This record gives sequence, structure tokens and C-alpha cells, in this order.
Amino acid sequence: MARELKNLLVNHIHDVALEQFAALYLRGKLIDIGCGPKPYEHLLARFVTEHVGVDHRDSLHDLSRTELLGSAYSVPVPDESFDSALCTAVLEHLEEPTLALKECYRILKRGGCALYSVPFIWHLHEEPRDFFRYSKFGLQYLFQQTGFEILQMKPLAGFWVTFGQLFVYYLYTLNRGPLRWLRLVDLVGLGVQAFAFGLNKLDRSEQWTWMYMVVARKP
Repeated sequence: MARELKNLLVNHIHDVALEQFAALYLRGKLIDIGCGPKPYEHLLARFVTEHVGVDHRDSLHDLSRTELLGSAYSVPVPDESFDSALCTAVLEHLEEPTLALKECYRILKRGGCALYSVPFIWHLHEEPRDFFRYSKFGLQYLFQQTGFEILQMKPLAGFWVTFGQLFVYYLYTLNRGPLRWLRLVDLVGLGVQAFAFGLNKLDRSEQWTWMYMVVARKP
């Protein structure tokens, strides 16, 4: 429960943007790269006809809903097998992001779209497999180098959401020992997130965003 409360703000903003972009760009048979427990399957069900998840055997996440065992570098399917692709908060964990994008390009049909969410300002997580953070210029370079056409690149929030959410994560690092059973951190964390959400309406400074959402098309 605490983990859900801790991520409430960024999960809400991310999922609203994901649904908006999915309605515009995702269709047909979807490959979910690095799917874990496929948390977006229900959200995307009305936009796609099939939701296929791929993840690697050593993933830290639940694989019970994963259809394909492989990796972002090697998806065990023929060329042009999917109409759409999804990859959320995975690219930063890959040593060779260009190879991963090339593999996504390979398995997408021509005209198919890939939807990626990628962090820019975020704390270390899932160590030691946490390698990169991406500016919009780095993302443009990577996607264009692998043949994709970028249709949209949206910063998901400004300074206050990024600062507020990271502050909440810091608060939870202090929630140790006998104090960990108190609900004070949960309550303060929710208050900080609500405050940050309100201020985000006033300041959406792209240079402070915690994450970008990218829509890229295979020509």
C-alpha cells in the first residue's frame, strides 16, 4: 500500500498521458517490451486487439502474465509481427539502448507506432541495472538513428512534480525502525503530492521534467 501511495502522483500523470496517446496511436497486435506484470493491459484493452508481453527470465518483476521470454534486444518473433509497441520506463535499464530500439523497429510493421516513457530526472532504482537518463535531444538522436520518425515527445511535468515526488521518495527512506509503523510519512507524502500537482498547473517547465513520453513511427 505504501508503495502505491508513494507513486500516486507520477503514476496518475503517466497513465493519463498513456491513455491519451494510446487512443491516437496504438492499434492491432501490441508488443509490451519489458512488461513485468503487464500493469497497462486493462487500460489499453479498448485500443488494441491483442496485448503480448515480453520480459527476461531474471526480471525483478512478476512474470506470470508474460507470454514471451526474451529481451529488449531479442524478441523471439519474426520481422514485422506487431502493429504497435509499448515500452514504459525500461530504456534507462538497458546497456545498449540503440540495439533495443533496432529490435523494436524490426518487429513493428511498417506504419506501426511505438510508445515509450523514459525518465530524465529521477533517482537511482533497480540497481545495479540503472544506466541512463535521457534529455529530449538524446531521445531524438536515438530514435532517428534507428530509423524511427518521432511523432510526439511530451514532457510529463515540470519542476514541482519532479521535486515533490523525489522529496516523497526521500521521506520514505527516513521511515525506518519503530517509526516505520506510523502513518505520518504516508500522510505527509500525500499532502506533498497534492501540493505539487496543484503547482504543476502553474509551472510545467520542461527542463525539470521527470519523464518524457515518446511516440515514434516506423515509416
